[in-house]
Amino acid sequence: MKLDFLDRDLRGLLRRISRTFLAVLLAFLVSPAAHAGTKVTMEDVLVATPDGTAEATLAYPAADRKYPAVILWPDIVGNRPIFREMARQFAAEGYVVLVPNSFYRSMRPGDAELDPWDKATRPTLMQYRAEATDDGIARDTAAYLAFLDSQERTDTAKKAAAIGYDLGGSYAFRAAAAAPERIAVVASVYGLGVATARPNSPHLLVPESKADYYVAISKDDDTREPQDKDDIRKAIDQSGLEGTVEVYEANHGWANPAAKAYDAKAADRSFQSIVALLKRDL
Repeated sequence: MKLDFLDRDLRGLLRRISRTFLAVLLAFLVSPAAHAGTKVTMEDVLVATPDGTAEATLAYPAADRKYPAVILWPDIVGNRPIFREMARQFAAEGYVVLVPNSFYRSMRPGDAELDPWDKATRPTLMQYRAEATDDGIARDTAAYLAFLDSQERTDTAKKAAAIGYDLGGSYAFRAAAAAPERIAVVASVYGLGVATARPNSPHLLVPESKADYYVAISKDDDTREPQDKDDIRKAIDQSGLEGTVEVYEANHGWANPAAKAYDAKAADRSFQSIVALLKRDL
């Protein structure tokens, strides 16, 4: 039977299934955890926050030791298989990793399969983004860190990290300002909305943090907003903090195997750069 004869809902379902399968398969194939032999435990968890309950994925090495904590903020589409595989990768390097549903206030089950490149879904995604307010992200950060610190495998004597992809990059910046005594590493990969002209721009919060920064900007984002990299560098330098801000020869979405811009070399480079910073500072 040809797809032309299937109704729209079934065609959409098949596309979502295919996209999810591809994301999981490709993420596994390029995952360092797939080759390192490190056993990782993965759990679906619920995290109580002041605003409700956030669904999340928790990943940590199976070895009975204690490890530093990491919040891994997903992109504007939210937690889904590709980010669970990213959590597995980072956990295999020796970290307790929490991937929250950043949009738990409004995202319905299954919405993590929304296509961010489909213009029809953009209003919904923008609504989710608006309902995750700046203060809300700060409250969430405290809740996520408290949850991580309550885990038997978390080494609370060591600092934590906030890593974000796409919109998650801006949340990582906000997290560092919300918990300056706890978060020592911030990584933003093709961050969305990190440096804006608005008075609440995340990069303006850098002076409130005590973290080292790794900011990887995509080529197309830099072409569209060439001043962003300079604004972020200035914010880090003027705060007396350490940070690397660099533009990749890859386009927005390079770390997502399901994205058209996926670039395995760039994905590995950004991953390895973040891990190096984690191992240095945590």
